[in-house]
Amino acid sequence: MKKTEQNRDRVFTRRAAILGLAQSSLIGVLAGRLYYLQIIEADRYATLAEENRINIRLLPPARGRILDRFGTPMALNRQTYKVILIPEQTTDAAATFAALSQLITVGEGDRRRIVREISRRRAFMPVTVRDDLDWDEVASIELNSPELPGIIIDAGQSRLYPQGALAAHVLGYVSAVSEAEQNGDPLLELPDFRIGKNGIERRHDKIMRGKAGTSEVEVNALGRVVRELRRHEGGPGSDVVLTLDMDLQQSAMGKLPVEGAAAVVVGVHNGEVLAMASTPSFDPNKFSRGIAPNEWRELISDARTPLLNKTIHGQYAPGSTFKIIVALAALEAGLQPNFTTSCHGYTEIGENRFHCWKHGGHGEIDLHGAMAGSCDVFFYELGLKVGVDRIAAMARKMGLGSTLGIDLPGEAAGFIPTREWKRTALKQPWWQGDTLITSIGQGAVLSTPLQLAIMAARVANGGKAVTPRLTRELRDGSAATLMPANAGAVPASLGISSESLAIVASAMSGVVNEPGATAYGSRIPIPEFAMAGKTGTSQVRRITVSEREAGIKANEDLPWAQRDHALFVAFAPVERPQYACAVVVEHGGSGAKVAAPIARDILLEVQKKDPLQNPTNPVAIGRG
Repeated sequence: MKKTEQNRDRVFTRRAAILGLAQSSLIGVLAGRLYYLQIIEADRYATLAEENRINIRLLPPARGRILDRFGTPMALNRQTYKVILIPEQTTDAAATFAALSQLITVGEGDRRRIVREISRRRAFMPVTVRDDLDWDEVASIELNSPELPGIIIDAGQSRLYPQGALAAHVLGYVSAVSEAEQNGDPLLELPDFRIGKNGIERRHDKIMRGKAGTSEVEVNALGRVVRELRRHEGGPGSDVVLTLDMDLQQSAMGKLPVEGAAAVVVGVHNGEVLAMASTPSFDPNKFSRGIAPNEWRELISDARTPLLNKTIHGQYAPGSTFKIIVALAALEAGLQPNFTTSCHGYTEIGENRFHCWKHGGHGEIDLHGAMAGSCDVFFYELGLKVGVDRIAAMARKMGLGSTLGIDLPGEAAGFIPTREWKRTALKQPWWQGDTLITSIGQGAVLSTPLQLAIMAARVANGGKAVTPRLTRELRDGSAATLMPANAGAVPASLGISSESLAIVASAMSGVVNEPGATAYGSRIPIPEFAMAGKTGTSQVRRITVSEREAGIKANEDLPWAQRDHALFVAFAPVERPQYACAVVVEHGGSGAKVAAPIARDILLEVQKKDPLQNPTNPVAIGRG
């Protein structure tokens, strides 16, 4: 019995020892783990705890402004207000929302969105009820705030275009960041952040965004903000100063028909774009606040293409304005200025007859007279003598057939046909008839209004390869100036003889200033402001033999889409050229009757104001 008890005691002692050893080992492991966590990894876990307690939130910077050459604001930021509902701060969100609806209008779509967001988010997360409140709505909500628990007013910024549609195609617009545009930049993930989607807003988007600020806030375990600890304000985006003169831009827009037209004014020596007008236009402010689906559908379905900047995107047959190119090509190939031909109203090649616009013809005519009277037959003959390859080479020298590098996205290149193009692309030989049609700027020839303005500028400046320039300066928040890379650069020579250019310039003066010439009715009768130019009328459909025999209908008797385009290119003043202009009126009819008077009025106004000579000081305008 006693021995049995002794054995039991030994077993108990061994078990107790084993249990004690196990407990000691466990305590040792725990102590080691605590030492590891509290001593060795103390800094790491302290950092993690601090990061869980402190959140760093981005503050969107103020977007840089866009100004014209004289400092007139074209795009800036305005203070906006939105109403926000915080569900946890109200015992009855539905009742609060119903009371708010008595003060401001909330659409049915917004109602459904708000209900959906309240159900999906945590109770302390704010839900935007409506953006862009006017001041009366803000005052009404603040006045009734005791009866609106959970409702607060939040201030923000929105893009504002003070001139509305006047320069919309140049400026472009800003809009919300799409999913495809997310690139990992946290600034783009902010719910109210806007980026440039077109025009200058897109071209200089990154430099206008500015530098984001930060707000360090303390949050609890649920993520609710307890307090803001510190704030670091970011820096505003850089201002963009354009070469445009907003007064001239407004005037040009007012002179163009709303059905569809474009006008460009450039400095002949520096390429600065002073006006770039395109109609019809649109209001970019609609995109800033979020364009409605029905408004978007209306814009993109409009046959007049209001979203298209026709000065750089519109491609038109240049018509008789292309005769400037053919004349230069012929003179450079050795044609004597006194060369004459006889115009009987048409030219025949084989069984095909190519008509002059003037029924009965111009009779015996030389280069100067053919330009002044826009004789098609003369230029048919000239084209055959010179050949399409020389014509195409001269067109490219003068800025046609390729992009000019304007600082706007999406510039069209136009098109200049050649023998090689037709053989390669169409698998067809080049016929003499192709040369004739090309020589009067029809057929496959395409150009933009900007290209035509640059063509006129290169004639006027003595054959310098001037290129268009729209951005004058970039200015950061400290008013430091970064000039564009091409500012002040002297354009290279195109290698065209001064004699050839002088002959063509003189003929262009004759187009406007000699009695009986095509644009004599649109001349500027003030000698110091006199302009030189070239009319153009380009067909948009083929005229059949039966139509010609029956008598061609007057342009105004045709459906609008079948009417000819009206064109005019010009420079002024004749004796000391400073400004060049191109006008295209879609389906406007005669270039002499429709486009030339518009160009005359624009050139007269720009010369009187003379913006290239007037001082500019946009820095003096406050950032506001």
